[in-house]
Amino acid sequence: MTVVGTFGLSVRDQALEADVQAGLAAVEEGLLEATKSEVPFITEAAQHLVRAGGKRFRPLLVTLAAQFGDPYAPGIVPSAVVVELTHLATLYHDDVMDEADVRRGVPSANQRWGNSVAVLTGDFLFARASHILADLGPDAVRIQAEAFERLVTGQILETAGPADGRDPVDHYLDVLGGKTGSLIAVACRFGAMMSGADETVVDVLTQYGERLGVAFQLADDVLDIASDSRESGKTPGTDLREGIPTLPVLRLRERAELLGLPEDKELVDLLDSDLADDERLAEAISRLRTHPALDQARRDTVRYAEEARAALAPLPECEAKSALVELCDAVVHRAG
Repeated sequence: MTVVGTFGLSVRDQALEADVQAGLAAVEEGLLEATKSEVPFITEAAQHLVRAGGKRFRPLLVTLAAQFGDPYAPGIVPSAVVVELTHLATLYHDDVMDEADVRRGVPSANQRWGNSVAVLTGDFLFARASHILADLGPDAVRIQAEAFERLVTGQILETAGPADGRDPVDHYLDVLGGKTGSLIAVACRFGAMMSGADETVVDVLTQYGERLGVAFQLADDVLDIASDSRESGKTPGTDLREGIPTLPVLRLRERAELLGLPEDKELVDLLDSDLADDERLAEAISRLRTHPALDQARRDTVRYAEEARAALAPLPECEAKSALVELCDAVVHRAG
């Protein structure tokens, strides 16, 4: 049994292990090549997060999904590079919007070089992803464009907030389907599609990726409160400080409205106050860590991970399917 990546994915089959390791190594080389520029400063900024590491969750999914066809097909590694470049680009933009100071355990690009450089570097990565994508054919371009539209729409909907009368939790889960689920679904879809897998297999893996993506982001929501920066690579409470309505906060507000408990209302008032103050933020994190709302968010994470697992049912039993099932457990474990 060999452990692959920061998710602790255990691969029991030597052939699959070799394919996954080789695929991820090739993706890493592709990322470094794609982020080179004739301008040294652009190279430095574009490779800032690449060299900081990361889970490479999306390339891992591309590699595993490719096992249901020809895992050595030429489009697999480039499509994984495209998906990861797109993800990295969104991180540069997210950190500007969130005014984040730390990303993957290093100073964020906006902290190091300012917002303008961070935004433009993200744009540079989008451009490089598009350049690679053009060689993968019109279907790949269309799929990526549709996913990117969903991603941006999710971000806009998060910024705008729910419409009048819309349940905030339902709104937020729709946001996550766009912001995170769309690109992880594409990772699974590209891996299967580029490998020449049957169309029904492509559809199954796409649905799996969508649900796993939401579970993945919900786990991040929990980690923003429950973990320290050494575990998450981000400053704890970043989302709280910026007033981003993550699921634990939405569950708290829901509970406060339904039950009307004074301690819940008091915590809501604390979250609505100026959390730029470090002591106030620390108090909010401490109180949320022991609040039932955080446990409810964990249960929501488990539910989406179980839906992802169930989506895999039509696939034939094999080591790649077992690894995909194990990823559902790994995502839940992050939020545990």
